[in-house]
Amino acid sequence: MNKLIINLAPTGMIPTKEMTPHVPVSPEEIVADVLACAKLGASMAHIHARDVEGVPTYRPELFRDIISEIRRQNREIILTATTSGRTYNEFEKRAAVLELAGDAKPDMASLTLSSVNFNKVASINSPDMIIALAEKMRDKGIKPELEVFDLGMINFAHYLITKGLLTPPYYFNILLGNIAAAQAKLLHLGLLVSELPPESIWAVTGIGDSQCRMNAIGIIAGDGVRVGLEDNIWFDEGRTKLATNVMLVERIVKMAETLGRDIAKPAEVRQMLKL
Repeated sequence: MNKLIINLAPTGMIPTKEMTPHVPVSPEEIVADVLACAKLGASMAHIHARDVEGVPTYRPELFRDIISEIRRQNREIILTATTSGRTYNEFEKRAAVLELAGDAKPDMASLTLSSVNFNKVASINSPDMIIALAEKMRDKGIKPELEVFDLGMINFAHYLITKGLLTPPYYFNILLGNIAAAQAKLLHLGLLVSELPPESIWAVTGIGDSQCRMNAIGIIAGDGVRVGLEDNIWFDEGRTKLATNVMLVERIVKMAETLGRDIAKPAEVRQMLKL
């Protein structure tokens, strides 16, 4: 079994400072959290940017500030930029981050493989939008981070492969427990994994209370885990203690050590993903 990939999702689009003071929203806070978690063993970071009001933004200059500063201090960690459709659904805005170059160019970019309803909002990803983003990533040499919430999304990945828009190895993030998609259950995860294309590398997380349990399955049976405040702000299922990104990554490392699973370094993950 390969060494474990730890993919940090530090910010996301939902957590606010009112919900938890620990969520990093400014470029400086995001950079600090990513660097701290990289020292602990995170080999990848999934980056969202916020404006000065703390609202999610597509503005490439903010992604540039975050990515270039992380790279100034750590050139090894793999950096993924979001192209999320929750707030903006114009192609030019969602693809703006893919135009960054030099030290600000992301190694990877998220590609959600269908629309999905969350508990209050929807992430809209039409087939035309997904194809256009995949084409842009291919043309820019940016590897897609394939986000999967349900079985149909894996079916669409197979379709993109037949169109020559995805090349192996494929990196899938499987996110379970959302109210309108696959649940954080072993059989749901097993079905999704069974349908992945050959040469797939997969990580798993749970939304909210199920994050730790799904991460544990990822440590035992998967290629990696996704962990961070984007998906879960609490350290315990009883919701008595707010987490930090450092606390969540430290727990993954301790769990992996207990189970005898070595942690992959960024250079090893780059080799796995052929970055």
